[in-house]
Amino acid sequence: MLSTVEQTRLRLSKNTEAKKKSQFGQFLTSARTAAFMANLFPDSKGSCHLLDAGAGIGSLSAAFLDRWNSAGFDFQRVELDAFEIDDSLHSYLNQTLEKYRKNPGFIPTIRKVDFIHAAVDWLSGSFFAEELQKYTHAILNPPYKKINSNSSHRLALRRVGIETVNLYSAFVALAIALAAPDGQIVAIIPRSFCNGPYYRPFRDFILEHTAIRHLHLFEARNKAFKDDKVLQENIIIRLERRGKQGPVTVSTSTDDTFTNLTTHKYSFDQIVFPDDSERFIRVPRSPESPIELAPTIRYALTDLGVNVSTGPVIDFRLKDHLRDMPEAGSMPLLYPCHFSGIGTKWPVTGKKKPNAILHNGDTEKWLCPSGFYCVVRRFTAKEERHRIVASVVDPSELDNAPMLGFENHLNFFHENKGGLPQALARGLAVYLNSTAIDEYYRGFSGHTQVNATDLKLMKYPSRDALIEIGKWAMQQEELTQSMIDTKLGTLAE
Repeated sequence: MLSTVEQTRLRLSKNTEAKKKSQFGQFLTSARTAAFMANLFPDSKGSCHLLDAGAGIGSLSAAFLDRWNSAGFDFQRVELDAFEIDDSLHSYLNQTLEKYRKNPGFIPTIRKVDFIHAAVDWLSGSFFAEELQKYTHAILNPPYKKINSNSSHRLALRRVGIETVNLYSAFVALAIALAAPDGQIVAIIPRSFCNGPYYRPFRDFILEHTAIRHLHLFEARNKAFKDDKVLQENIIIRLERRGKQGPVTVSTSTDDTFTNLTTHKYSFDQIVFPDDSERFIRVPRSPESPIELAPTIRYALTDLGVNVSTGPVIDFRLKDHLRDMPEAGSMPLLYPCHFSGIGTKWPVTGKKKPNAILHNGDTEKWLCPSGFYCVVRRFTAKEERHRIVASVVDPSELDNAPMLGFENHLNFFHENKGGLPQALARGLAVYLNSTAIDEYYRGFSGHTQVNATDLKLMKYPSRDALIEIGKWAMQQEELTQSMIDTKLGTLAE
């Protein structure tokens, strides 16, 4: 039978307008996820000062208190600070906490204020700040919403040295700042912070002030908050304030039923590579990843003499120069729709995208010389099994035009903006289309978008090895996924 708080969550999730959910960026935690999060905390005793920022209806606090009541924690007392700014949820939150008030060691405080401003005021020593605890425990499902660069939240956060672009990372950073030494923070947040330049300051903050103890990944992007129809890859993370970094436990499950839970331990340098200047946080799916274990797959693109760039042609800015079909004075313009499998199909009819761009003084700098290129779509279609989908541009399939354009939804591998040797282009495409690369890429990126930066930071076989793969591919009448994976397996041996 569903608990009262879970029944309330389901009713609110169903009846709350999407506009309001978006306004607060808050999506309520299911009972199963809340219980899983509460059970991630290590056994503790003494007094507990618990923070639940963005408490909603109290699902996370309830899960934590249920564990305490069932002797899962040996606390003499629990003092709870539950922050919730949405007035419409206060009565539900109060109702949730009411059942625990009979325990004389439980001291709850519902704070009906903006958590960011309250925390910043206290941390910055504001004369009017309301006193906050040094929290021994924090359990969070923070709001998911971008922060504008000139917003009051962004300006407030800078007062305490926190630079970030989303409310969820701001909440976690402040929870860390408010935590006592050895304080434990468990949060369910989007995986987007694990890579990309915008979250680099937040990653630095986490790695400087905490030890990562546990990462849990939901493999299905639409399951963690399925009742709110949230399409977002989420992780649960446990951090320890000022902890000494050691091995990291990584668990995965398809969804919030946790029925197919798998757990492995990894050394920290498998989570954050020592030579990674961006400090991406990886979530490995298997300790036997052939890409990460293979000594032959260790080269950067710069070692290969190759670079990768995002297609420079932004079509709406060059609209007057685009043509539906090739004509005199035009050059091929390539979109994702021009690629099927590893090959190129150009021109294509029946699509809304143009096939050509005029070659003139206004477009010259956006075009590349004809040649063989390996291209990767920046966005993959729902039906694609892999995040990375690579193809090869063959100039003979483009009427051997002297120039060509790459539209902005493509990444392309090149040598100084020029083409690659054919065998190298084909070898790169085979390598990038392997199942092992897909699994490796998913280990450090939760985005459906594949950025050129992500491709630059990956490791590759040597240039000679890629050329040999390309020569092999050119001898095959067709390439199946099984053939690609078997061929890559020989590199990893």
